[in-house]
Amino acid sequence: MQENLSIGNDAGHIKALRSLINAVKPLNDADWAMFAAIWKPYSAGRKEVITAAGAAEGYLYFVIKGIQRVYYFDDQGREATLVFMYPPSFGGVVDSLLLGQPSRYYYETLTPSEFLRAPVSELQTLMAERPQISEMVRLGVTQTLSGILERLVEVQCFSSEDKFRNLLRRSPHILQLVPHKYLANYLGIDATNFSKLLNKIKI
Repeated sequence: MQENLSIGNDAGHIKALRSLINAVKPLNDADWAMFAAIWKPYSAGRKEVITAAGAAEGYLYFVIKGIQRVYYFDDQGREATLVFMYPPSFGGVVDSLLLGQPSRYYYETLTPSEFLRAPVSELQTLMAERPQISEMVRLGVTQTLSGILERLVEVQCFSSEDKFRNLLRRSPHILQLVPHKYLANYLGIDATNFSKLLNKIKI
């Protein structure tokens, strides 16, 4: 893992970041200029743990390239994939970042990945000083929570086939992006049953 100051078209990446921010809550030019200034390029190789359980998340990531996941690893050696990240989206262990507490989860790259990232200390300073930035972050976290609650309903109430169909409805391209063993784990479906669903359901 390393900070890389030569990643691609930085202006284009900042523009993509602003498009994502605008979808949450547009910022005025002054707030945007201050927000944009805290982001720096960063890169990581395949299967690198960017944030480990027990460490506080130090950055908010904006994914430029690659696929990552957040997963939980219990004391019996079992993994649970909680969420995937791919462009254009934010990444990192957000609850650890905002609460300033050690992470309970791992943030790992599945493929070589490129990011912009903002230090949590600078993000918190902007949130304290600029109400519109604080409101934008609050709305973004609320939208994320809404998605998590929707996923909890699926995990608790839906059949394996319904969970599979909903995944394809939300992210039809994900089968080409993420190894199927991680998708099966994410859905809580046995790998054999996942293969059967692939063959059964027309994509």
